[in-house]
Amino acid sequence: MTASLPTTPTQLYIGGSWRDAEEGATLAVENPATGDVLTHVADASVADGRAAMDAAVAAQADWAATPPRDRGEILRKAFEIITERTDELALLMTLEMGKPLKESKAEIAYGAEFFRWFAEESVRIAGRYSVAPNGATRLLTMKQPVGPCLMITPWNFPLAMGTRKIGPAIAAGCTMVVKPASLTPLTMLWLASVLEEAGLPGGVLNVVTTSHTGDVMEPIIRDPRLRKLTFTGSTEVGRSLIEQSAEGVLRVSMELGGNAPFLVFEDADLDKAVDGAMLAKMRNIGEACTAANRFLVHETVADEFGRRLAERMSSLSVGDGTGESIDVGPLVEEKQRDKVSELVEDAKAKGAQVLTGGEVPGGAGWFYPPTVLAELTRESKIWSEEIFGPVAPIFTFTDDDEAVAMANDTEYGLVSYLFTENLSRAMLVAERLETGMVGVNQGVVSNPAAPFGGMKASGFGREGGDEGIEEYLETKYVGLAL
Repeated sequence: MTASLPTTPTQLYIGGSWRDAEEGATLAVENPATGDVLTHVADASVADGRAAMDAAVAAQADWAATPPRDRGEILRKAFEIITERTDELALLMTLEMGKPLKESKAEIAYGAEFFRWFAEESVRIAGRYSVAPNGATRLLTMKQPVGPCLMITPWNFPLAMGTRKIGPAIAAGCTMVVKPASLTPLTMLWLASVLEEAGLPGGVLNVVTTSHTGDVMEPIIRDPRLRKLTFTGSTEVGRSLIEQSAEGVLRVSMELGGNAPFLVFEDADLDKAVDGAMLAKMRNIGEACTAANRFLVHETVADEFGRRLAERMSSLSVGDGTGESIDVGPLVEEKQRDKVSELVEDAKAKGAQVLTGGEVPGGAGWFYPPTVLAELTRESKIWSEEIFGPVAPIFTFTDDDEAVAMANDTEYGLVSYLFTENLSRAMLVAERLETGMVGVNQGVVSNPAAPFGGMKASGFGREGGDEGIEEYLETKYVGLAL
């Protein structure tokens, strides 16, 4: 029996009020474990989007003038509420997205931490004072909020992908319109109710749920009052949004697709490497831009690594994520499972050996088994395309130069992982890898205190760390003649 959906808002949140979409339009939210409809949420129109933008603009001046300590205290209060209600939110997240409860709880701990981190950063926004080289002028720089922002968040981490944008915007003094993914809107609506409870003034945060993303978002992006656009999602969509943002010369930050290499050198501790592989591959059922996409293993240890990884992957339990003993839930929708299956079938047709998994199961829900593939070639689609599922393809290399060349043989550059017991090798390889983040002997790099982001087709801008709040601040210089 499927667990009951926790109470959560289903209306639009605009200007501090919950309201229906224009003409009462709604969209269905489904449970990917069963295909059943969980509930319906408001399906915003272009007019609803415009109203949200109007509310953000109206609230901007007062919010920018709010003392930094007050902004920080709201974030801190929201962090405490989220932490206290972890079980409630975890169930909600699992029901709409599919990940197991323990994965949902891990995301909540991670996502809430962005609010605590930026609560502390709000009071540390600082400028500087200096004397001009000729001594005649004093040079002052100050940091001011960018202004109204548009945030478009994905379905795979429905809380954390929101908090790491909303947190720094609130801390910096920016108002915002947030458009969560139509597949997983409930978590963001729940978060809006928490921020309202924590004392966030109306209009600072506006949440617009819609199945007509392009139609509703484009007028906001082209609105001359908008000053920043931030998006997490596919590179294809990101490119389109960047083009639209050019008209208004918007500040833009993009966290896009990935094709993460996972390098295992011949001197690696294989126990560590397999533990790291399980995290890098199976976190969030593999539906993560940071997921290890290509396992590049030295030819002398590839067989043993593959055997151990397949043994671990085959031991995972698959089922409805609300079950306490479940390790792997369903993929988010049928289309996503079809894509994963297509990549595996293509690899098999080109000679890949299946060490475990590799077949779509029968029954309800969008499940796919943990899968390990060996004996792959670079002609396989899985070499260049993001998997976004629980599939680990193993390729081999002969030396460090080949490993780095293979790792960099992609348009993406978000994250890479490497396992070696040689510190010099670790640093030299890390310096050569064309990614914004590198995990050395660890399978998870995400940390609210560190800058998250990529290079090349994986985007630009950083979320988290000291750098995260800078994305929401303008630098103003004042020259004072004496």
